[in-house]
Amino acid sequence: MADRAKQLYIQTVGCQMNLLDSELVVGALRKHGYELTDAVGRADVVLFNTCSVRQHAEDKIYSALGRLKHRKRKNPELVIGVLGCMAQKDQELIFRRAPHVDLVAGPGQLRRVPELIEQVERDRERQIAVSLPRTGGSRQEVTDSFDEYDPDRMAAMRPLPFQAFLRIMMGCDKFCTFCIVPSVRGPEQSRPPEAIIAEAHKLAGEGCLEITLLGQTVNSYRVKAADGRTYRLSDLLAAIHDIDGIRRIKFITNFPRDMSDDLLDAVRELPKVSPYLHVPAQHGSNEVLKRMKRGYTVELYEEMLARVRERLPHAAVSSDFIVGFCGETDREHELTSDLVRRCRFKNSFVFKYSPRPGTRAFDSLPDDVPEDVKKLRNNELLAIQNQISLESNRGFVGQTVEILVEGPSKSSAKADSESDNGPVQLTGRTHDDRIVVFSGNERLAGTFAQIRIDAVTPTTLIGSIVSQDLCPMPIELPSEVHA
Repeated sequence: MADRAKQLYIQTVGCQMNLLDSELVVGALRKHGYELTDAVGRADVVLFNTCSVRQHAEDKIYSALGRLKHRKRKNPELVIGVLGCMAQKDQELIFRRAPHVDLVAGPGQLRRVPELIEQVERDRERQIAVSLPRTGGSRQEVTDSFDEYDPDRMAAMRPLPFQAFLRIMMGCDKFCTFCIVPSVRGPEQSRPPEAIIAEAHKLAGEGCLEITLLGQTVNSYRVKAADGRTYRLSDLLAAIHDIDGIRRIKFITNFPRDMSDDLLDAVRELPKVSPYLHVPAQHGSNEVLKRMKRGYTVELYEEMLARVRERLPHAAVSSDFIVGFCGETDREHELTSDLVRRCRFKNSFVFKYSPRPGTRAFDSLPDDVPEDVKKLRNNELLAIQNQISLESNRGFVGQTVEILVEGPSKSSAKADSESDNGPVQLTGRTHDDRIVVFSGNERLAGTFAQIRIDAVTPTTLIGSIVSQDLCPMPIELPSEVHA
């Protein structure tokens, strides 16, 4: 009988960049003979791909590592690894806090994960692979230490085979005082357009219908190609738009100061490009924005938003906000509430400020807003946004919208269905990124469907299917998906 294939378990927290990184790591390990398992107890290798943007994400990983300590004692052959942003930030600290961890690899060293695992299995010695700190050499030396890591893709490793992330740049040079990303993901570097377009063609050939272009500040993309032409994000959108098979193109996350008119015109003129823009404002007070070192004012943000609404009157715009940032007063918080009321975002992601070691705010600004005040302000801002989102969504009642069906909703996936072929609650998204749920057959996943909206919540449109546009190729949803 053939030897049992080694089992890999991976848990991912954080942003879309992390989801893509995990997909690529799993794909690389599959080529080394690993199979993915959803049961950590069966795994030969357990990997955690981590986030350092907020303390809660790190606490979650250290808690999960703690639960593996006794299992490691019972099975010394088990390989445990910490990948990603927390690995780059904490480095040797991870080994001190969790001595049973075998390997640590930062986001710029993920290509080495198969090699590091092999070294652990061979030598039973800890392995660490991290990139240079921002002060560890010249800009070029630091940049070179962050491998962009975009190897050959494996369609079977995507959570959904008809959707894919496509990294167009990595790193960040904005240095907001609250943000750890420039330290853990390195200097801003844009990938060559030829590589991006070639990857998009490959994804289309694998049956991918929707591509989401990723960058820490995706609209900052700017690079001179081999032909001497300077490519911006608008140029990439136009090139990918012409690829047969691709039906939708999205891009996240945008920086307010880099929202150029040529990009807005591309969104308006290219039908496949989603009329959806995620543009974090972060705060409604100029004084707080200055302390955050965001590089723009509230007035500039609203001028940017006015240009968006003028060129793209039907576009959906979402935002991020931080409450309880260093020194935030009641009045400054109210200015943020006023900005949300004026801008009427499709939705907003609201976070309580979490001081991060290694950021400028951590070193020079006091975290002086009490936790209970942060929580109160967080809830207040969410309540304002939820009311706006509900009012906006009510305008869709009675309308028919087109969605790309993604599969069973989270609540439906947790429930036991009476029949494998019976109707379940499915979910999908509109072209402008609104979530829709409806009752249908799981085999609709990967198709475009017309849904009549019957009811809404602040976050969801609820409807019933009117018609279906069959996908050009059969779709089989993978069972090997972990988030």
